[in-house]
Amino acid sequence: MLAAMKKELAMRHHELEDRKIKSLYFGGGTPSILSVDEIKSVTDEVLKYFDFDENIEVTLEANPDDLSKDFVKNLNQSYINRLSIGTQSFHDEDLRLMNRAHNASEAESSIKRSQDAGFENISIDLIYGSPTSGMEIWKENLNKTIALEVPHISSYALTVEPKTALNQWIKTQKIAAPKEEEQNAEFYYMIDFLKNHGFLHYEISNFAKEGFQSKHNSAYWEYLPYLGIGPSAHSYDGKVVRSWNLANNQLYINNLNQNKLPKEQEVLTLNDQFNEMLMIGLRTSRGTDLSAMKAKFSSEMMENLQKNSQQKLADGVLLIEHNYLKIPEQHWFMADGIAADLFMV
Repeated sequence: MLAAMKKELAMRHHELEDRKIKSLYFGGGTPSILSVDEIKSVTDEVLKYFDFDENIEVTLEANPDDLSKDFVKNLNQSYINRLSIGTQSFHDEDLRLMNRAHNASEAESSIKRSQDAGFENISIDLIYGSPTSGMEIWKENLNKTIALEVPHISSYALTVEPKTALNQWIKTQKIAAPKEEEQNAEFYYMIDFLKNHGFLHYEISNFAKEGFQSKHNSAYWEYLPYLGIGPSAHSYDGKVVRSWNLANNQLYINNLNQNKLPKEQEVLTLNDQFNEMLMIGLRTSRGTDLSAMKAKFSSEMMENLQKNSQQKLADGVLLIEHNYLKIPEQHWFMADGIAADLFMV
């Protein structure tokens, strides 16, 4: 697989015009199953085609059970300088529900081992709104996070996906379905709690201490180009083309063995571009840059946005500050629905 990914990089590196990169992200799936030497070999391959910014952020997504003492010690000698750990919860019943391989003790100890190895820039994922917990367990999860001095948190509501064990358990009434009102309450409790502990709520699902905002994710929200290498990886040219690689590992490798790129792509329509720029911006604390939209889209499209947003501005669901259209934080739980009402169709 690594040989195939290196070949894809050789075939596609020219797609990024800027030869100095500010973020490199090992993620999607379980890249922490790679050895440190394999991670170094991929990084060295990237350096054949690109230069690293002096303040580059190099992130590795990791499962807690992969972060052994030796692994994180050796990893700290590589280019990796940020860890994104799939903690999910510090409550064993939650972790069993989510079919996670680690337990609560491993979730905590993996963070401590990483810190002991010298990693300061650590993000953890937390899931709220689980039917196996509740507000008191959620408070314990957040208190544990603060006690561990983690500087970045990505937090998402538990969702029920089709064809999963959780979906089947709910259908057979083995377990209760997540309740939106409970998820709403836990979301807003988290906002107040983390802000009171010095976190910036800079995107709906993301909180950071000053200086620890994710450079990689921020590039997505700022509509910048990115190149994804490997099965299922997504790319964007920063203009109108989005592409994605085949998800099947063998088909991915077979295509590259035949010197064919294992990807599909779409050219975004003007309406697609308008809707994406609007939606992505409205998920951030900064909001959507109306000046940038006015420069990119027709007066008719901007008039349509003004018309659709009038009532929401009057109701306080939207506001405009410094020519940025924003959703006030108290309405962020419903942000996707609010943005959808403003879309071009």
